[in-house]
Amino acid sequence: MTRRVTLTLAVLIAACGRPAAKEGAPVPTSAGIPRAGPSSLGLDSTRLADVVAYVRAEVDSGAFPGAVLAVGRHGRLALLAPVGHYGVDDPRPVEVGTLYDLASLTKVVGLTTACMLLVDSGLLELDAPIEHYVPTFRGSMKDRVTVRQLLTHSAGLVADLPLYDSTATRAAALAAVDTTTLVAPPGTKYVYSDLSAIVLMQAVERVTGEPFDRFLARRVFGPLGMPATRFLPPASSRDWIAPTEHDTVFRHRWLRGEVHDESAARLGGVSGNAGLFSNALDLSRFAAMLLNGGAWDTLQLIRAETVAEFTTRQNLPPGSTRALGWDTPSDSGYSSAGAATRARARSCHGAPSATRAILVPRSGWIPTATCSSFCSRTVSTPHEQTRRSSGCGRTSPIWWRTPSRIRSSRRRYSTTVCQPRRDKSR
Repeated sequence: MTRRVTLTLAVLIAACGRPAAKEGAPVPTSAGIPRAGPSSLGLDSTRLADVVAYVRAEVDSGAFPGAVLAVGRHGRLALLAPVGHYGVDDPRPVEVGTLYDLASLTKVVGLTTACMLLVDSGLLELDAPIEHYVPTFRGSMKDRVTVRQLLTHSAGLVADLPLYDSTATRAAALAAVDTTTLVAPPGTKYVYSDLSAIVLMQAVERVTGEPFDRFLARRVFGPLGMPATRFLPPASSRDWIAPTEHDTVFRHRWLRGEVHDESAARLGGVSGNAGLFSNALDLSRFAAMLLNGGAWDTLQLIRAETVAEFTTRQNLPPGSTRALGWDTPSDSGYSSAGAATRARARSCHGAPSATRAILVPRSGWIPTATCSSFCSRTVSTPHEQTRRSSGCGRTSPIWWRTPSRIRSSRRRYSTTVCQPRRDKSR
């Protein structure tokens, strides 16, 4: 019997950029998931309107230029709301098909899904040493690093490396990742690491014998009907893509249609840690598939048992909130899925420059959304005092728990906390 599940998918993006008229061929039309009235899904249209009003107020305040919010239940979309405009200097109104740099959401939409497929087919074993698949991953204690540890960010790898200025080619960047020294014994410490995703991407490519982006297009995005989701969007779709920032560190230009993440850029725009572009319509279909046990319509993309395993907390290392690729709500403290609620989200993942997806496999609706944006103004919160950013800085998410607490949450958390460039929100 198909599980009854709730889908809450938030795609809230802010971008900085210069105005550009829409020219050239439009992006492929995304079908998303079928629409339904909120009341028919057991949702309160007034509360949904409150959420949209909150997002619109944040846009009007200058917290971020624009957003697309999608909320659904039981495989139907109750709300699809574009709010605001493309960029700080781009007044065109956001549309439901506006494309965004997914940043770290690439880890779950792309990489984790690829790993699910390979586990399903018996080509990837979660507890096998990663060196079985990536023989170039060598060094002290690295023979003990498993696929499971990489997926839970407990492999002992550092968070990131300055690949953009320490290497000049994709091959050199991969070699730097594979030969970096572990900073902790495998399985003993949680460090959210882009390097884990880059190593796993190599495993996917070696096991499948094809490039990472081609495998995902053939096995995931094509079969699911997600035509707007891809790496390296063509020039013809540039004007449909929201800009991210003016890069003053690496490329020294406005970024629009090219991956913001510097490491992914050094890898040619195709990486396990970042690089995907998509829109709210495609992501709503992806989320609905996962919440339906890996199935959409007549397609069983992933076995339900595999989806359940990947979205279950692994307790690796002990006390960690991480599932396999995904994160889960924290009972106390912080996780990228927020704090625990009475109706808990199964899994969540956020991206500092783009989107956050919250998957809730229960019949009750949780009006939870987060926003990550690029901005250039200083904002203080009870948690930290920040400096003005020269250009656009990374920001932290804003959470609300229930509709009645939207206003009180706004006083406690800021939507635009500019952080140091290299400090990535988790």
